[in-house]
Amino acid sequence: MTLKIGWIGCGVHATQMLLPQLVRHDVQIAALCDIDGQRLASAGRQFGVSSLTSDAEELIRRCDIDAVGMAVGPDQHLQFGKMALERGLPVFMEKPPSGSAAGARELLAASEKTGKPLLLGFMKRYSAGNKIAANILRSGRFGEIYGLTGYYMTAPGYFAGNVDYTGFFLHHCVHYMDLVSFLVSPVTKLTARKVEKGRGKVLFHVNFDFECGAIGTIAMGTAQSRGAPVERIEIMGDHQRIEVDNVVEVRWNRDSRFKVDDPAATLDDAADTLMWKPNFTAAANEDPKGYHSLLSDVIPALMGDETQAPTIKDGVVAMEGLESLRVELAL
Repeated sequence: MTLKIGWIGCGVHATQMLLPQLVRHDVQIAALCDIDGQRLASAGRQFGVSSLTSDAEELIRRCDIDAVGMAVGPDQHLQFGKMALERGLPVFMEKPPSGSAAGARELLAASEKTGKPLLLGFMKRYSAGNKIAANILRSGRFGEIYGLTGYYMTAPGYFAGNVDYTGFFLHHCVHYMDLVSFLVSPVTKLTARKVEKGRGKVLFHVNFDFECGAIGTIAMGTAQSRGAPVERIEIMGDHQRIEVDNVVEVRWNRDSRFKVDDPAATLDDAADTLMWKPNFTAAANEDPKGYHSLLSDVIPALMGDETQAPTIKDGVVAMEGLESLRVELAL
């Protein structure tokens, strides 16, 4: 059955990242909504949708949609998400689910009350390199996780005009509040330190204790160019290490023997390092960032199937972690 979806929010992120991957699935966009008439008309032309409105409530109350998707602001996610759930419609929304952990808990309560799922756009779980790493960790071949380190940086582009770190936390840092628990185990303790070299130029190190006994440190901040790679994750185990660079390069270092003085030196399938990179020269609509893979789980979940798609429960965990981080940093 083709899923008929009403979509709210036709900004750059929706029209360049989400909707192009959405329509690769068995989905019909029945209606689009945006308060900007020019953006709305452009998205209608781009995706072949003739039912256009600037009123989100009007879209949610349509009788010809099976689900609602949205990529708008945190306050609108809370408002429209509750409205759609109360209407009896399953929901997919970009992160963050709200501007606060309390708002995320409201959405969780609404989802549980109505029995309708609310799925979230935590696509970092599905980014190609992170997905490979997670599957290795869950395979039983890696063993116990000792620790996690990495960085997830950006530039101070969030701060045009008045400097306010709220957008940086809600739209950037929230990803790794979800990802570290997904890769390792639930976080039991969070501490952080920061250095701020002028307003809008901040670097902080976040330390995690995990339920499984592992420890971790992630550096986040606004001190790097978005034109250069800004993500790296390294997961440490017993004589094993998984490294994910820029979400598209994976190395699995294992317990390799020295080769230099071995006349029979060769590559050992069971012990030597494995490496993967995508083929960007192929004429294929691949999506290493993870949006397509995320939606591959979201679409059947919206139709009532059990999948691994991130839910509002994951959103509550991430938002509570984010608020703990802000308190630690006093930002």
